[in-house]
Amino acid sequence: MKTKLNRRSFLQQSAVVSSGVMLGALPLGLNSCKEELFKISLAEWSVNNLIFGKAREAGWEKFNEMLHHDFASIEKSATMKNIEFPAYARSLGIDAVEYVNTCFFDKAKNEAYLVDLNKACDDAGVKSLLIMCDAEGMVGAPTQEERLQTLENHKKWIDAAALLGCHSVRVNAASEGSYEEQKKLAADGLRLLCEYADLANINVLVENHGGYSSDGSWLADVMNMTDHPRIGTLPDFANFRVSYDPEIWYDRYQGVEELMPFAKAVSAKSHNFDEEGNETGTDYEKMVGIVLDAGYRGYIGIEYEGNELSEKEGIMATKQLLEKVRANYQKS
Repeated sequence: MKTKLNRRSFLQQSAVVSSGVMLGALPLGLNSCKEELFKISLAEWSVNNLIFGKAREAGWEKFNEMLHHDFASIEKSATMKNIEFPAYARSLGIDAVEYVNTCFFDKAKNEAYLVDLNKACDDAGVKSLLIMCDAEGMVGAPTQEERLQTLENHKKWIDAAALLGCHSVRVNAASEGSYEEQKKLAADGLRLLCEYADLANINVLVENHGGYSSDGSWLADVMNMTDHPRIGTLPDFANFRVSYDPEIWYDRYQGVEELMPFAKAVSAKSHNFDEEGNETGTDYEKMVGIVLDAGYRGYIGIEYEGNELSEKEGIMATKQLLEKVRANYQKS
């Protein structure tokens, strides 16, 4: 069994590869003569603990109340604010970001704030790619009235994504009912979102994010049923838990392969690393091979969710792994 990478061994390993980290201070792309097979972005969920601070300690119900009615209380306990995220990403040598709407939940309609966020990106030399949207209702809700309300809730994030220069929003295909019923409901709700997003030149992406959406075959069917040029997927390397039973998982490699034909973004989920810097739950060589074999050449977003390394260390461990895998495929 391989030994896990702890904080001390990570720091030792980082010292060995510090030349790679130092490249982050240089104009990106100078370290390679060939065009890179994919670029690396940073998902904001990697730093959610810094942004939410102690706000979640009171439990989900209280946090959800603050999220919708008193976001200022969440910001008071934060050690990082959303507007600081682009500069943070650039300090790690990453030039593109993926926001999470709950990290600036009260600001979707605040145009002055979004203008300032654009400036923060420009100052850091960072590109905004997408907004991951949560806590805005079920896209595949059982009644049309509920699905229309979910549409209304998401409109402001689609508009914000357009103002920020993003290409997409990521939504959840949550629903209720049988396996087949949920396909129809989710497809209906997604098409409503796509029709509005089309006006803003924004794509609507669905991530495998629990329940039936983590069943690659189910979500692929939903994509085909939605049948809109704006619809797409955001395959996540690890989000394939299809049941409340922690032992029931969909095969992650099969799932990503099934979702890649529709992919407009990709999420490199990471938790823990062994002494060689490999992610212990996902074979990145195999997974990135699936992504590249599908013809994808866009950004792969780092989404670190571990707790053995700090946010910065976990992000850098994931970045170094993606860079190693990319270099291996670049040679082949």
